Amino acid sequence: MLWIAPVLLPMMYVVVYVSAKIGQVYGKGLFACIRDQFPRWVLMPMVILAFVGNIIEAAADLGGMGAALNLLIPVPVPLLVTGSAAIIYAIQYFGSYTMIRSLFRWLALILFAYIAAALMAKPDVRQVLYYTFVPHVRFDPAFIGIIVACIGTSLSAYVYTWQSNQEVEEEIAIGRVRLLQRKGATRRELMHTRQDVLTGMIFSNVILYFILMATGVTLHSAGHMDIETAADAASALEPLAGPAAKWLFALGVIGVGFLAVPVMTTGAAYDVVQGIGKHASLHDHPEDNKLFYGIIAVVTGLAIGMNFLGFNPMRALVWSGIVQGFSVPPLLVIMMLLTNRKDVMGARVNSRSTNILGWGTTAVTFLCTGALVVSWL
Repeated sequence: MLWIAPVLLPMMYVVVYVSAKIGQVYGKGLFACIRDQFPRWVLMPMVILAFVGNIIEAAADLGGMGAALNLLIPVPVPLLVTGSAAIIYAIQYFGSYTMIRSLFRWLALILFAYIAAALMAKPDVRQVLYYTFVPHVRFDPAFIGIIVACIGTSLSAYVYTWQSNQEVEEEIAIGRVRLLQRKGATRRELMHTRQDVLTGMIFSNVILYFILMATGVTLHSAGHMDIETAADAASALEPLAGPAAKWLFALGVIGVGFLAVPVMTTGAAYDVVQGIGKHASLHDHPEDNKLFYGIIAVVTGLAIGMNFLGFNPMRALVWSGIVQGFSVPPLLVIMMLLTNRKDVMGARVNSRSTNILGWGTTAVTFLCTGALVVSWL
């Protein structure tokens, strides 16, 4: 599976860049732009698809956090899920956008643990390089499902929503509170955006690569190919990390959860609020935008509730990625159409290279999800 990381890198870059460009040039988030430019029969299915996908993904991540915490704290997982969700919502409700942004930057450092874990496993360098650059593909539901799950987690709707709205939030943070002040971007500003997005996607892709390497070298090599619980994963890692395995595993999962869940719940709120034509911003005080913060609370509550239905959190994480994978192609089509329209982008429509990469990515995601459906038949 190592080859999927370098293949995904240009795809990750282009979708996040065009999403950022919508927020930066148009001055509104993705779903506000879709509402302005497309009929309701296009808008509403996209809102519903993204909203449901975010809930499922947030529920799966909360379940993973609860299972990881259960390794350290002997408390029922649903209670740990509820406590984690309450802390995350409190940060969103009481914290400012600037504080949340700074918190995310520090939490991202936890992801370096995966690089350390992979290097500690002492992988065969020749074998690693071979499987990085020589793709091995199997046409079966399990293999293609993992490909779609990787696409779903790397290129999912919550990434687009967050990125486009983050650009708007950054504009508001420097005083451009009115739409007319935010509309448009200079070539220099877009160049900076491209560099920022590329740096972020390289970091994200490197982490994905080392997660695949670490699990392949440790769990798969030891014959652990069907991890059912967090405890299974920690015990399988123990020969490598010793008694500290459960602490390392828990730290990684919890850190990722605290990064991902607020992006998903806030993303769902952005989608719904913008979809009905209202304003949504983390700069708003909760008392001034009860709808926005209320939807964040509802999404958080629904995500908690799903964890009381008895789903296996490890399997749920994979299936949530697959669900998100199916939302990627139609949203990519819409984003590519938007960023090629002069009435939306003005003089900043996509370049030829961006179009080649963007439409190519769209085609690949359609082919992968279509192949998965065919493999199920």
